[in-house]
Amino acid sequence: MWRSCRKGDDGSLRYVTFTCGRNGNSKAKSTNVLRLQPNQKIECNAKLGGRLDFVSRKWVIGNMILEHNRAVSPSKSRYYRCNRTISPFVKKQLEINDEAGIKMAQSFKSIVVEAGGFENVSFLEKDARNHIDKVRRLRLGEGDVVAIQRHFKKMQTENDGFFFSLDLNKEGRLKNVYWADPRSKAAYKNFGDMVTFDTTYLTNKYDMSFAPFVGINHHGQSILLGCGLISHEDTETFSWIFDTWLSCMSGSPPLGIITDQDKEMKNAIEIVFPNTRHRWCLWHILKKVPEKLGRYVEYHAIRVSLHSIVYDSYTPVEFEKAWHDMLDKYDLSNQWLNGLYEERNRWVPCFVKTSFWAGMPTTQRSESMNAFFDGYVNSKTTLKQFVEKYEKAMESKIEKEWQADVRCFSQRMPCRTSFAMEKQVEEVYTISKFQEFQQELVNKIYCEVFSCGGLEYEVIENDENSRENTFQVIFAKDEGEVHCVCSMFEYKGILCRHAIAVLSRNRIQLLPEKYILRR
Repeated sequence: MWRSCRKGDDGSLRYVTFTCGRNGNSKAKSTNVLRLQPNQKIECNAKLGGRLDFVSRKWVIGNMILEHNRAVSPSKSRYYRCNRTISPFVKKQLEINDEAGIKMAQSFKSIVVEAGGFENVSFLEKDARNHIDKVRRLRLGEGDVVAIQRHFKKMQTENDGFFFSLDLNKEGRLKNVYWADPRSKAAYKNFGDMVTFDTTYLTNKYDMSFAPFVGINHHGQSILLGCGLISHEDTETFSWIFDTWLSCMSGSPPLGIITDQDKEMKNAIEIVFPNTRHRWCLWHILKKVPEKLGRYVEYHAIRVSLHSIVYDSYTPVEFEKAWHDMLDKYDLSNQWLNGLYEERNRWVPCFVKTSFWAGMPTTQRSESMNAFFDGYVNSKTTLKQFVEKYEKAMESKIEKEWQADVRCFSQRMPCRTSFAMEKQVEEVYTISKFQEFQQELVNKIYCEVFSCGGLEYEVIENDENSRENTFQVIFAKDEGEVHCVCSMFEYKGILCRHAIAVLSRNRIQLLPEKYILRR
């Protein structure tokens, strides 16, 4: 229903007309005649008009048309905007649920259940979303930059270890922002040997990409080591956030960093972290295979061959031979493949296995950030909301780490073998890391070990696919530590499946302490 009115010369209301909300004839907004949208204006003439009588000072009905040109259903009146209201109590409940990270669909559904059905709810889910959007805008206050600065300064007042940096352009507009709390800085001191950096997870409503630095703790959980929001993905921007992060972490660069296949990011890492081992995420690379190779007639055979070469080549020599055989067999002349081959030391497992990656699998991407922030932020989240939600996500993550600590403190895993080494490892490893070790120990039944003389061994493995693989294992002792070098894995002190058959009777430490031991 619409109301129109007219006032007299003295400013008092003189005429009022109430017309049906469907009066008139609206024009289609879409210019595509094949995709027209329905409209509400259907030239309904139902109306009620009145005027103020000068003598009696009473309102008199002037004209009245009660018949509508379409069916009327009072039971549907609750769907009309004029009849939809949200009570203050429900508004508060919606706001609390939003603060807790509960999605609107679930929040509205709980209100419907509490009211006993949709017919007892005086508003629609769209109204609830509009209310929360309005509340979020009000939280932002005087602008993103000022709001974020005030929030960060408040955090610094509450905790001296809080670090933040804002990158502004010449007009004073926000370009990039980075922040880290004391927990992230402390975690980096313990678990900062290897980090992943991924900007592909989320872009907010201002087209600023989320840029988290992620590590792995002794429970195998992902931990946040600082994060930022960046407006561009170029060398200058990546150099700024890397430099800022390095300053926050007392100038100590990581041993290794995993990123996606980005040229600008690669350039920035070479500038800021010249001595850090840079590895590309294999997940991102293999994800592009359909796009880059899908046009070939023998695409499916090429894809199977490529995966086999990547995962089943245990030495660089094996990989290079199999790679060239694949190119010759399928007559492949592809620029993308040529570029990958030139950078093979950054992504192929048999090339990167010689460096320490803190247990990060070769195919690992930063999907841990999905678990970290899903339910807290989305593409419509404002900058200040992002910072506020970050705090809640961190609290949730810290709580999960404490739960894992308590589990290791109060529970023990039973041993599956009679090896003395398994009992020793169970006493000092975290439960999650001991389970990994225990599985490797069980897998030793698939290995047959033959001595080649001295500290050299030949290990024959029969895998779950009934394939027989032969590996050379060499042990060397240096300064009291045992080194294992084999064609499958190569790193000082790291356990590999094909060495376990030889190591099973030696009481030695197999993994870096801080990544495996109970606290």
